[in-house]
Amino acid sequence: MPQAGLEIDSVSKRYGDVVALSDMTFEVRPGELFGFVGSNGAGKTTTMRIALGVLAADAGEVRWGGQPITLDMRRRFGYMPEERGLYPKMKVLDQLVYLAKLHGLATGDAHRAAEEWITRLDLRARRTDEVQKLSLGNQQRVQLAAALVHAPDVLVLDEPFSGLDPVAVDVMSQVLKEKTAAGIPVVFSSHQLDLVERLCDRVGIVNKGKMVACGTVDELRSGAPTELVVHAPAAPLGWAADITGVTVMSEEDGRVALRVEDWVDDQEILAKALATGPVREFSRRRLALTELFRNVVHEGNVR
Repeated sequence: MPQAGLEIDSVSKRYGDVVALSDMTFEVRPGELFGFVGSNGAGKTTTMRIALGVLAADAGEVRWGGQPITLDMRRRFGYMPEERGLYPKMKVLDQLVYLAKLHGLATGDAHRAAEEWITRLDLRARRTDEVQKLSLGNQQRVQLAAALVHAPDVLVLDEPFSGLDPVAVDVMSQVLKEKTAAGIPVVFSSHQLDLVERLCDRVGIVNKGKMVACGTVDELRSGAPTELVVHAPAAPLGWAADITGVTVMSEEDGRVALRVEDWVDDQEILAKALATGPVREFSRRRLALTELFRNVVHEGNVR
C-alpha cells in the first residue's frame, strides 16, 4: 500500500442545538505523528469517530490519499477508542486472533500477528486470561494490540497512554515511532501534554469544536506572547509593573516573570532593570505545550 495522508476537510457535526464540530480541518501526513489536544468535550473523539465512519458528518469530507474514504479503506485503519472496546470475557489471544480475522487475515496469519503483539507488548503471561481480569494498564496494552494486529496503514488513537505505567508508556511510544518511520500517519489525542510535546511532529489544539491552532510546538510558540525572566536582586517590588505592554506574571525575591507584547523593545526592560542595580538573569522562557494550550484555549492568544 503506498504511503498516504489522512485529511479532515471542513467537517461539521451537530447534535440538536449543540455544535460538536464546526469546519474542522487538518491533515496528518504520511509518516507523521500528530497530536490532537483539547479540553473535555472539545470535539476530539467526535472527529476521530467520523474519520473511522462510526459517525456521519453533517458536512465536510474525510480523505485518505486524496480520495474519499470507502469501507474497504477503513478496514486498513487501526482504531483505539478511549472507552474499552474489547470483549471482557474473551481471552486475550482469542480476541486478537478474532479481530485480525475480521480485518481479513487468514487464520494462521492472524495467530502469528496476535502472538507477535502479545510478545511485543509484554502480555505473554496474560495471553490466556480474560480481558476483564487484567489491570487497566494491561487492558490498554491489549487495546493497542487490537489496533495494530492487522498491520494498519493509518492509526487513530484516542487517549492511548491513559492508565499506563512509565515502562508501558515507553513501549507504546517506541511502537508509534516505528509506525511513523514506516510512513504510516498516526493521530492520537491525549491530555498528557508533556508526552504530546515530546513525541509529536505537529500538534492541533481544538476548542469548542474548532481547530484553533496547528503546527509544530516551535510554530505554536512563535504565535504566543513572549515571556521574559529577569533576576534583579536589588530591584524594588513592582519595578516592572508600570512598563507599557508588559504584564507581571510572578515576582519573588528579585526574580520576575514578564509577559511582553510583540511591539515592546525588551532592551528597554533590561535598561530599567539595570537602573535598579545588577541583573543576574535576563532570558526568554520557552513555553511548554501546557502553557501554550492554556494561552490558546483559556486566554484566546492565537495568531
